[in-house]
Amino acid sequence: MKKLFFFIFIAASVIACKNNPSSNKQQSATDTEKSPDGKASATAKKSKNLILDGETHFKSLRQVTFGGDNAEAYWSFDDSKLVFQARNEAWDAPCDQIYVTDADQIWPKGKIPQLVSTGKGRTTCSYFLPGDTTILYASTHLAGDACPPMPKKRKDYVWPIYPSFDIFVTDLKGNIKKQLTNTPGYDAEATVSPKGDKIVFTSMRSGDLELYTMDIDGSNVKQVTSELGYDGGAFFSPDGKELIFRSSRPKTPEAIKKYKDLLAEGLVMPTKMELYICNVDGSNMRQITNLGGANWAPFFHPSGKKIIFASNHEYERGFPFNLYLINTDGTGLEKITASGMFDAFPVFSNDGKYLVFSSNRNNGGGHDTNFFIAEWQD
Repeated sequence: MKKLFFFIFIAASVIACKNNPSSNKQQSATDTEKSPDGKASATAKKSKNLILDGETHFKSLRQVTFGGDNAEAYWSFDDSKLVFQARNEAWDAPCDQIYVTDADQIWPKGKIPQLVSTGKGRTTCSYFLPGDTTILYASTHLAGDACPPMPKKRKDYVWPIYPSFDIFVTDLKGNIKKQLTNTPGYDAEATVSPKGDKIVFTSMRSGDLELYTMDIDGSNVKQVTSELGYDGGAFFSPDGKELIFRSSRPKTPEAIKKYKDLLAEGLVMPTKMELYICNVDGSNMRQITNLGGANWAPFFHPSGKKIIFASNHEYERGFPFNLYLINTDGTGLEKITASGMFDAFPVFSNDGKYLVFSSNRNNGGGHDTNFFIAEWQD
């Protein structure tokens, strides 16, 4: 099972987004959802009884994808669409590529959503830009058409930090409009402020993995973090004034040496991460979890007062991963999911009515990671 978790975790990539139109009403898990051709599908009818005991925040739950490794689904500003990354041999995507879907569609096996990345190299961390007609994402395609190699097997579980990752802007048909970064080394994990004015991303340009912000056009780049350790997977608060992110931050001489040695090989070890909040300029930095294990994929609740995130801190073997809520002052920890498998990448819709997340549930006991939309109730 631990090996299965490692496979899923890395397949989900290196990490790592106001109005709800009437056309985007989500149906309950016992209803028949629409397939992409507008007709009820047999696959959709099977999407019932997905809510497990203890998952009291979910009023309904709908499965969107059926097959492959699907992760990091993020809402458009108007909540009508989702952009996500997927690795799926059936979609001719041997490593992660970026796709867009209407939020009320499902994608059973045999159906492929709109590809918006180049189909070359490896991609990660896509996000809608203001206006919902363009998307940013990170890609290695300038360094070659093939998927970059995975790290060789070793005792420690590691993530590759590909130096060929840069951040691009594309339209909804996959036409690249702009390259936002071109500095040597890793630039990825970009997300956009709900206010539409700033982008936060992780970069190696200082020699360490730090957070940076830039204006929406790529200008005015400013460094946010500076303490040794991997800082990444950042998201803005609903008012655009704060950032939530994950960090590995080694403290002992042994941990520092190990971190630096791995980083020199283009690797990080993500098995010990805690969550931090700071102002957008890096001030008022504070740690909000001290749980042990891997605490990651944090996202603000639309109230701005809570954080939802994925964690394995309850389990010595490092698996499963569940979703949790916590107050921004570190109090009030609450368990949200109970699948006993892998639940991660939780993201609230801008209006707070829905939560999208990735999970291994309902995959027939295989390796597939699909994403689901829950109707949220507090």
